[in-house]
Formats: sequence, C-alpha cells, structure tokens
Amino acid sequence: MSETWGAAINACGWVAYEHAKAYMTNPHTRIVGVTSRTRSSAEKLVAELGLDCRIYADYDELLADDEVEIVSVTTPNYLHASDAIAAAQAGKHIALEKPAGISEEELDELAAAVESAGIKSVMSYVLRWNQQVINVKNLVDRGALGELFYCETDYWHGVGSVIRADRWIAKKDLAGSAMLTGGCHAVDMARNFMGEVAVVTAHSHNNPSLGFEYDTATVCTFEYASGAIGKTSAILEIVSPYRFNVKVMGSEGTALGNEVYSRVLAPKQQEYMKIPCVTPDSGDVAHHPFQQEIDHLVECLLEGRDAVPDIADGIRTSRVCLAADRSSANRGRPEMPRG
Repeated sequence: MSETWGAAINACGWVAYEHAKAYMTNPHTRIVGVTSRTRSSAEKLVAELGLDCRIYADYDELLADDEVEIVSVTTPNYLHASDAIAAAQAGKHIALEKPAGISEEELDELAAAVESAGIKSVMSYVLRWNQQVINVKNLVDRGALGELFYCETDYWHGVGSVIRADRWIAKKDLAGSAMLTGGCHAVDMARNFMGEVAVVTAHSHNNPSLGFEYDTATVCTFEYASGAIGKTSAILEIVSPYRFNVKVMGSEGTALGNEVYSRVLAPKQQEYMKIPCVTPDSGDVAHHPFQQEIDHLVECLLEGRDAVPDIADGIRTSRVCLAADRSSANRGRPEMPRG
C-alpha cells in the first residue's frame, strides 16, 4: 500500500484553502492538482499557497489523473452528491464537504456508489475535531456524565459577509435549507453525542426581507433511538455574533460548552469547572480544525479502517435535516428520518 497519497481539490473557494493547507502539512499527502469553476480561482489558490501542481481544465480531467488518489469536494451543496459519486466511481478516496446531499434521491445514489466502490472517505463535519468537542466526548465515553438523556446543539450564523442573499447559499435548489446549509453541523454534533435520531418535530420561520428562498430559522426537537431527547436549531436571521452551542446532560453530570459538572469526576463539586481549550466560537473556516480532519482520513488510509464520520454517516445526518424540513413544512408533524 502506498504511504503517500496524491490529493486534488475540486472547487477553489474559501474552504478549499484549508483543505489544501492540511494536505501540504500532512507528511503522507502531496497536492497533485486543482480545478474550479473558473481557471482564475484555481490559479489564485495555487499562487497564494505557492503550490507546484496541475490546474485541470475540468473535474473530469482531475478524475482521469491516475496520480490523484484523494479528492476534496468543496463545491456548493447541490453538487456534493454528484461530484462524490463521480469520485467514488473513479476509485478515489474522498473528503466531502457538508452536507452529503440535499435530496433523498441523491443520498440514495451516493450511498450506493460509495458502498460499491469500497473507497475510504471523511465527511467534513470538522467541528468533531474541535478541542471542546473532543474533551466532552472523552468525558461522555468515560461515563463522567452518566447515561445521557438530553442534548442541545445550535448553529447560529447570521447573514453577513459569508451568508448573503446574492450567493448560491440563499437559493433553495442550490443550498437546500437552513438545516442543510449550516444546521447540519448542529445535527451532526447531536448525533455525535446521542446516536441516531428516531423522530423529528420541527418548526420554522422566514424573514422575507433577507431575500432567501427558504425559511431562515428552524428549531427541532429530537427523540433518539436510545430514548433520550433534545433540541437543535439553525438560525440564519439572528442579529448576533456567530454561536455554536453544545449542551449535554446525563444522569451524573452536565456539560455546557467547555464548562463541566460531574459527580463522577468530583463528588464534592459545587460549581461548574471550566476546561481551557479552543471552542467552536467562530464561523471563520480558518478557525476550524481541518488539519486534524485530513490527518484522520490519512491515518485511516494507512491503517485500513473507516473514518468517523465518513460519507455513510454524513448521509444519515442529511436525512435527519430533510426530515426536519418535511416536519416544518407540515407545521410540526413528526417525521422519521428515511433510509
């Protein structure tokens, strides 16, 4: 098995720079080439990062290159599934930006393609590698919070320089919904701690003045397969700095962000203890741990094991988001995720 993988990037927008930097730093990867909707954006990425690599005319040319073994798919939401399917069929390993897809039909096709190809993948729910999240997950796994019964996660990212009505992200056919665009991060985080969602009940609100083609605020309640419950929201119309809230409650303790109360860890504890660490407190992609994400994929390639989360896991997150959208469209009718 090769111990150095050739990586390529499909679409050279904001997040692509972080994927590229991660490949440049990992000792087991080298950037073979890039492509983008316009050659100028590909040239800009290559120049700014000082890359010595190919600039492909299109995605088909990228996939035809035998030196490309890993593809980062960083295109807009509506292209994620089709681009990942093409990569899988070409036998490439995949780092796929969220969400995995924006319709049940394309999720079905993506699931079949990835399973048939037998490739490795990582789903870019990059906050899984945030240090606060890792700390709390370790405490949960050690039993420090006991049996979990409740979880809250929120993606609050107001309209501004990134989320704008003049970009593809505001179009329903291109982005999907508030849940799929950003709320999927919060759904994935809830699943990270609580496991599979059995039933979704959701309500949504729209602010027409923002010019989006879908509702800009959605709030969900979840019933988990374990019997636990929770709440997750995606709010794009908030007037506030970015916030990503994570609250986890169990029979022996509670984690509110990076503040922890645990009868297991400290039986005589009277106040929350604060764990100093990097928290998910910025919407800037440069703040997110893409290096750890790509390192995880490469480690899994080296060891022949599946990444967590992989595309199959990301598909389950997208199905929960779609169930939330169906529920809110039907005034809170409970929905079960499909698949």
